[in-house]
Amino acid sequence: MTETEVEKLKLMVVDDEPDNLDLLYRTFWRTFKVYKANDAHEALAILDQVGEMAVIISDQRMPEMNGTELFSRTVERFPDTIRILLTGFTDVEDLVDAINSGQVFKYITKPWKPDQLKALVEQGKDTYRLVKKRTKELRHALRRESLFNAVTTTIRESLDYNSILQKIVVTIGQTFTATSCVLRLVEGDRLTPNQFFYHDPKFSDITLPFDSNPLIEEVLYTQKYQLTQDTHHDNSSHSLVVPFTYQQHLLAVMTLYKWGSENIWQDEDIQMITGVAEQAALALSQAKLYQSLQEKQQQIRVELQVARQIQNNLLRQTLPEIDGVKIQACCYPAREVGGDFFEVFVHPKGDLWLAVGDVSGKGVPAALFMASAISLLRRELSQESPAEPNIVMQNLNYALADDLMSNNYFITLVIATYNKVTKELVYANAGHIYPLLWSHQATLVTQPYYLKERSIPLGILPKWHANPGRFTLAPGDTLLLASDGITEAKVSKKPHLHKDNNGICQQTHSSMLNQEGLWQLIQEEPQPLSLENLLNRIQTDNHVQEDDQTILSLEVL
Repeated sequence: MTETEVEKLKLMVVDDEPDNLDLLYRTFWRTFKVYKANDAHEALAILDQVGEMAVIISDQRMPEMNGTELFSRTVERFPDTIRILLTGFTDVEDLVDAINSGQVFKYITKPWKPDQLKALVEQGKDTYRLVKKRTKELRHALRRESLFNAVTTTIRESLDYNSILQKIVVTIGQTFTATSCVLRLVEGDRLTPNQFFYHDPKFSDITLPFDSNPLIEEVLYTQKYQLTQDTHHDNSSHSLVVPFTYQQHLLAVMTLYKWGSENIWQDEDIQMITGVAEQAALALSQAKLYQSLQEKQQQIRVELQVARQIQNNLLRQTLPEIDGVKIQACCYPAREVGGDFFEVFVHPKGDLWLAVGDVSGKGVPAALFMASAISLLRRELSQESPAEPNIVMQNLNYALADDLMSNNYFITLVIATYNKVTKELVYANAGHIYPLLWSHQATLVTQPYYLKERSIPLGILPKWHANPGRFTLAPGDTLLLASDGITEAKVSKKPHLHKDNNGICQQTHSSMLNQEGLWQLIQEEPQPLSLENLLNRIQTDNHVQEDDQTILSLEVL
């Protein structure tokens, strides 16, 4: 039997004529729980005591307060009640008032026909039940939406994964008046030691003895909620175990306990709890993924810091001090690690070797090729009698070409050797920007000498070939090797004036530095030239460094 069949709906009849009142009572007592009122004041008193009626049938003409006024006083408190007005043919104005202010469902003129009235009341009963059903569904939907919003807000405001889990437990426990809640994570269909708790402070002295492990095992197996009651104690308790499942993956289980037999979870509550669990499972999955990504990013950051330190150690930390020359070098990767490198090597026989290289691309792949290149270069330079720079370049290409070509990378590189005795500089260039050479007597109108002997980068072809370039340096000459991260940096030009609607404004343009611009900056730098100060000036116009920047100079004293 359904609930509507077990419990009769309430109906009230209001009439100041006892015969009419008894007739109405006898008509409906079998199908309704009928209340009788002799006038409107008594009807209001019954409503205060009993509450909402499904149907109210009232006579219009009554002393002190008519039926229309009675109905108007019940509209706000009981908007769902079905109101039927009994009236005479002469009460047209009263009918208009009843319809406008009393929300009358129907009116019937006296004398009424019993079958007509029964049919009308039956229609009103069905309407009342439908309204109540829709109202209940709407209230359930609003409650569900409110709970979902609360859970969503809780998740959004949480700072980390554990905080999300704890707040979900508290939110669900408080919303569904649980005595306590326990949320346990699941990994590979097994419970993890991680647990999150909520306990109602009003029941701080109560320890729930119920063993939920069998229910949890059942949920792990079926991925469906389990509900049970423990009646072995003076006061019964209920346990509900709900799975948190996302895309058929069980992420967690929550056990809700309720002490006592009152306010037990209804089907509507259980459906809402399981619905919240589904929403929370989605959030947990995303939060777990986010936490995993954060942990991996942190691990990558730590590893990149170690890689940066290793790469810094590969470069010369202390430049050699050599009589008759001054050497400066700076290398700043755009990321934690980069593909630029330089080398300053003094051979035991006295020759000074210089190199600046640039691996295509940035980041870790470029850094790995950079490490290989600099290691191979040092091996070549450590020979008892190193070959000339172009032969060294050939050997590097032979060792690196296969790996570079298979990974679509290449290396631009300048290698130079300087003999302090003969003052001869011999160099080879594999696709790198031209080295600059100038004398300390150079002025703004004097252009530097570009060492333009050059061939293709390493890793383009299996065999590399080029003739070496030769030049004799004199005291006061400076050789500058740089990577394209220097010459392709953006620098601001001097502002120019222009007019707009608001008056005269200054507008600043930025453009690529290029080698000509680099030479101008060098001329503007105070002497003696400091490469570190020069790079600081270039980087001032570049809030974000887009490429590795390396620069090396050799000044003959």
